[in-house]
This record gives sequence, C-alpha cells and structure tokens, in this order.
Amino acid sequence: MKRSKWRSRLPAWADDPYLRTWLTEPDSLTARCQRNCQVFRVRLLRFGKGMALADEAVEGGVAHGLAWVREVALECDGRPVIFAHTTLAASGKGRLTRWMARLGSRSLGSLLFAYPGFRRGTIEFLRLDARHPLYRRAARLTPVGPSLWARRSQHRLGGQQVLVTEVFLPDILRLK
Repeated sequence: MKRSKWRSRLPAWADDPYLRTWLTEPDSLTARCQRNCQVFRVRLLRFGKGMALADEAVEGGVAHGLAWVREVALECDGRPVIFAHTTLAASGKGRLTRWMARLGSRSLGSLLFAYPGFRRGTIEFLRLDARHPLYRRAARLTPVGPSLWARRSQHRLGGQQVLVTEVFLPDILRLK
C-alpha cells in the first residue's frame, strides 16, 4: 500500500453537511452515538499484536510497524455506524498498554475523554476506497458505497501515544 494522504483540513466539498458534523466532532463519538440511539454497543472485532498499516508506521510513531491493534464496531440499535481501528506501539510499556489490554468491549473513547492526562493531537481526514485496508475491513460489517470517510488523531498519555482511526459507515446518517 502506498502512503495515504491524510489531510488536517476537511475539503469544503466533503459530502453531506450532517456527515461533516460527525467528521469534525471535537468530543467523544461514543458519547454522541449514545445520545442518538436507543441501544449502543461496542463490538470488539480484534485485539492483539500485529503490523501497523504503512501510514501508521510512518506518521503514527509506531516503531518498526509492530503494534497493539484494536478494532471495534460502534453499533447503534443493532447497526454498525463506525468502524474504529486503534494502534499503540507494542514496544512501549505503561498505563496505556495495560488499559488497552483490559478494555474488552468497552469504549476507548470513554477512557480518552474522561481521563484528564490525555492530550489529543490534530484530527486528520481521508476518503477511503477499496484500495485501503481499512475500507475493506469496514466493508465486512455492512454494505458500503465506493468510498468512506475516515478521520484519525493521536492521543498522548505521558510517553505513550495511541493512534485512533474512525471510519464512518453509511448508517451514521440515520442518527439524525
């Protein structure tokens, strides 16, 4: 996979204005989902050591591409609305490593936005298509169109950082 071109500004032409509010949401997507549906659930899809994606190893600070990788589906009323992919350098040891290992089906966002020591970096945006591995993983959850919007940001706690990428699935638009 060639290096993706993540942008720190969402293009003015970026699709639906309602989707734009989700992409630029400064607070927890988990909390926003919970406010907009009856039954919210985090479904753990994968957690373990693995290789970071090429653009994560370059820009996310993951040494040698080896990382703890966590993938979940955020579901509202039984429908997946966001696919989240998180990487944390496997070489690091600290609170964040221990917390990630114990999360299970709980939301990482509930930790990132509740614990006062976290600092969030810039939100970056990318329109994914079938060439991107995260598009293909998200497409396993629900039927999708030719492209999906994603955003990502780094969250730092002490000397550790976690890179969180959120891919917005078509049913996000039903949460109006």
